[in-house]
Amino acid sequence: MTKLNLDRQESEFLNDTISHWEKNNLIDATQAEKLRNSFEVKGFDWMRLAKYSFWVALICGVVAAGSLIVDDAVINWMKQLYDTPDIVISILSAAAAVGLFYLGRRRERLYPEQVFSNEAVIFTGVLSTACCIAYLGKTFDNGSGHYSLLFLVSVFVYGFLAWRMGSRLIWLFALVSLGSWFGTETGYQTNWALYFLGMNYPLRFVLFGLLAVAACHILKGKKWFAFFWEITYVVGMLYLFMSLWLLSIFGNYGSLDIWWTIKQISLFYWGIISAVVAGAFLLYGLKTKDVIAREFGITFLIIFLYTKYFEYFWEGTNKTLFFSILALSFWLIGRKAEKIWNISTKPGASPSPPAP
Repeated sequence: MTKLNLDRQESEFLNDTISHWEKNNLIDATQAEKLRNSFEVKGFDWMRLAKYSFWVALICGVVAAGSLIVDDAVINWMKQLYDTPDIVISILSAAAAVGLFYLGRRRERLYPEQVFSNEAVIFTGVLSTACCIAYLGKTFDNGSGHYSLLFLVSVFVYGFLAWRMGSRLIWLFALVSLGSWFGTETGYQTNWALYFLGMNYPLRFVLFGLLAVAACHILKGKKWFAFFWEITYVVGMLYLFMSLWLLSIFGNYGSLDIWWTIKQISLFYWGIISAVVAGAFLLYGLKTKDVIAREFGITFLIIFLYTKYFEYFWEGTNKTLFFSILALSFWLIGRKAEKIWNISTKPGASPSPPAP
């Protein structure tokens, strides 16, 4: 029998589970030993290496393209193509996107195990799609500066492609485009003023994040949305908590010049509001066993607290004392976390599943 090839964390989880079953006489010693011999620990996490390698390859490819563009010979060649109509570039980009998406889908059928290679091809297709939409916008630009409509078009294009191809990666770009549309549209509607309905950008995106999270809970359980529910929930939480973090630092000020003139202590109530929201999500996650809400709640609660610590005590505290307090606080958090982990894994307690 071929043994399961697991990473160390998965192996420890299975060992703890088998030990728990054996101690509670759910299986005998022979069965326990047979189960332990059915898997082995990986020597190296090749999947993670593959994932990071493809991302690094894409980044290096973008850097290489940038380096090529600044080359004098290439610049002179590009000057000759300067008069190329925008619609032609848009059509060529669309053709490249179609070819890349077709190749990605074909590779998914032929080589389903090459997950990251296939995603890299699809990601390149997404970039070509963005180029197509951008140049299409330039083609029909009437000088109004209403380019937020391009992001709105991107939402529908990426949304359709994600649904048609069953791709969470493309759906992620649809969600990013939706946030980009919201930000640019609110800016356009106010003629790029500092405030929209009295809200600066961080406060606007707090509202946007809340709406996204609320929509996820309304649509939870819908069969047609199930495939994209988790990534939508995570992105909505990112919009919400990143905006709350920025709001706790800058408050509802739209200008950095004004923000520099005020004392940070005057913004303490934004920090309290952010911490309360994080605490509420933490409690909700613990009560309903919502892992995403729980993890976001505890992570950003800690981030909010330490952000305020740096804001209020960095300048007026001796640096030795400052970092000593910081080290002690992290040590106490580590000890508490270790204690909770030990309680959950001691004999008689059900082992916790490995973290994703």
